[in-house]
Amino acid sequence: MFNSIIKKNILANFGGKAWSGLIQLAFVPLYIKFLGMDAYGLIGFFIMLQTVLGVLDLGLSTTLTRELALLSANDNAQEARNLVRTMEWIYWPIAIVIAFGVAVVAPWLANSWVNSNVLSAQSLQHAVILMGFAIAAQWPYSLYSGGLIGLQKQVLLNTVRAFMATAQACGAVLVLWLISPTIEAFFIWQIGIVGIQTVVTGYLLRSSLSSKIKGENTASAVFSWYLLRQTWRFAAGITGISAVSIILTQMDKVILSKLLSLEQFGLYMLAFTLGNALAYLVSPVSTAVFPKLSALVAEGKTEELSRLYHKGCQVVALLVFPSGILIAFFPQEILMLWIRDTTIAEKAHVLLRLVAVGCLFNASVSMPYMLQLAHGWTSLSFYKNIVAIIILMPLLFLLTSSMGAVGGAITWVLLNAGYVLFEIPLMHRRLICRDMWRWYIVDVGLPVASCVCIGALSKSCFPDNISSIARVSLLTITFGSMFLVCAFVLPFSKIYFRRRGIC
Repeated sequence: MFNSIIKKNILANFGGKAWSGLIQLAFVPLYIKFLGMDAYGLIGFFIMLQTVLGVLDLGLSTTLTRELALLSANDNAQEARNLVRTMEWIYWPIAIVIAFGVAVVAPWLANSWVNSNVLSAQSLQHAVILMGFAIAAQWPYSLYSGGLIGLQKQVLLNTVRAFMATAQACGAVLVLWLISPTIEAFFIWQIGIVGIQTVVTGYLLRSSLSSKIKGENTASAVFSWYLLRQTWRFAAGITGISAVSIILTQMDKVILSKLLSLEQFGLYMLAFTLGNALAYLVSPVSTAVFPKLSALVAEGKTEELSRLYHKGCQVVALLVFPSGILIAFFPQEILMLWIRDTTIAEKAHVLLRLVAVGCLFNASVSMPYMLQLAHGWTSLSFYKNIVAIIILMPLLFLLTSSMGAVGGAITWVLLNAGYVLFEIPLMHRRLICRDMWRWYIVDVGLPVASCVCIGALSKSCFPDNISSIARVSLLTITFGSMFLVCAFVLPFSKIYFRRRGIC
């Protein structure tokens, strides 16, 4: 199994991410109740805009994670502080540019892009302006959280993350309920709470530098051109990957936000909100394992690197495949339990099934991507996404124009299936070369096959007209069966059970 630090970080990341994800999912029905589906579509537009602007991260947060992980091993305190200060001098001006840049284009977005039969043009414009300031207020948080991850301060980070996610969601509902049930009030609350989160996380990173990285505080932190030149190639590679990844993963939403009404776009984003919740199960593992992978690469410990890589892949499989395959087989039943609206469940269940399948493929390649980054190898992900853009962009325009939201979801499935089929062989030709079939068969194939068999059997026996309690019970039994069988076919969990005399 993993060493104690990685175990602790995985548990902390899982707790923080899982709690944040559950909070967000739990409050979506209340957002729809207070604001309506049009306004929820505007929240979906905000999420899309935030993701698209993520390219302006310039790879700095991931670079800071990797570099602080290496510097902490070398006890280089002064250089670590200088690196954080250097990146702050880049990050904060970008936040200011985002706030005012979005404000400038807000009238055009409100009048010429989003389509609403409920919200006025003025309300749309105000909401878009507030979106820009909310994104700007949260912007440096990515940098500071990346630094804390690199310093292995993931328990602290997730404590803050869970607390702030609770305040963000609960506070938003209270504002909508007691003060003003408007989209403007929703975004004003977001600005305040994410601003507090950014300030707190920045303070914790600066405080952690002196405790995590031993060294004398001989000088104040300063901007360093030397450190910027030293890290720019890796950051540029991450930027390239991010740019093309954002084009691939967000272009469907950009196109559909223009083609569809806000109500229809809200349904599409509703499906993505639930389907993409699988990422909350992946991220805790990849975030915890990445610093250790980077250290093992630097130390040249190939065998230990291979073991850690496969354990990470198998933990992701155990966490993600039962949940994702359950959603893929029972999307309408799950939507009914979540939203409690038959009309929404009927309109969105096909979208949810497709999104869940795409997210499963995406989760499968998360650990291979971490392995590439640990080696500082960014070109594979960059070029594979360039090829995907050339192939899939024309298909995306064709499918979304003719099939609307379903066309966008189909493109999402094809994109991520392509990663599994083509990226893995290319990666394993260079990194831990003999492990490709082990990944396909042991890490992914066996757990997927076992979960699909149980899902198909359960679906064939699932009655149509049953109470909510019975539906929850049957879904819980199906999930539990998938999880247990998946655990017994994965080597890392079989070893765990054997050591404890379970099997």
